[in-house]
Amino acid sequence: MSDEVIGTVTYECMSCGTLVTGEELSYLPEIKCICGFRVFRKIRQAIVKQLKAI
Repeated sequence: MSDEVIGTVTYECMSCGTLVTGEELSYLPEIKCICGFRVFRKIRQAIVKQLKAI
């Protein structure tokens, strides 16, 4: 797996459900979806991190 796939953060528009990466949002002058809505939800990655208990 490449670092690109693991390190990307994906957001979903709460209105229309469009998926956008954090990098794509940084290019825009405003944080706004193509539908005009400004509320996004962060999508969790499929990989679960497991930590050893101390």
